[in-house]
Amino acid sequence: MLMTAEFWVAVAFVVFMAIVWKVGGFTMMTGGLDSRAKRVRHELDEARRLREEAASVLDDYKRRRAQAEKDAEAIVASARQEAERLAAEGQTRLADFVARRTKAAESKIAQAEVQATAQVRAAAADAAVKVSETILKERLQGEAAQDLLRSSLGDVKTRLSA
Repeated sequence: MLMTAEFWVAVAFVVFMAIVWKVGGFTMMTGGLDSRAKRVRHELDEARRLREEAASVLDDYKRRRAQAEKDAEAIVASARQEAERLAAEGQTRLADFVARRTKAAESKIAQAEVQATAQVRAAAADAAVKVSETILKERLQGEAAQDLLRSSLGDVKTRLSA
């Protein structure tokens, strides 16, 4: 039993453990493990803090996005109202323009009618004067006829022109 390899491995292990204990190896191992545990705990705390910060940033982003969507909807609604107002204003301006043009055209037509009536009257007066002149020339002779003709024709012209 003393000469087996297992026995000597067990003895070597016990001796090794005694030396490690005596030198303070267990204290160093536990200290190393404790410092490793602190580092892991610190990393976990940092990860938790970063996760909370990321959640805060995400909430802020969602809030800003919702506000931006509301602002965009308000801008679109405002633009629609402005477009409708401009369309109504354009229609009103167009109706006013058409009414002014119609009134101007009617005024020009009325002036043309008055002018045409005046021209027709003038032409009728000239024709009546010429016819009267021709008739009177045929019927009247001499200087008296010429005087009568001149005064009558002037009288007729004034009456027909008015």
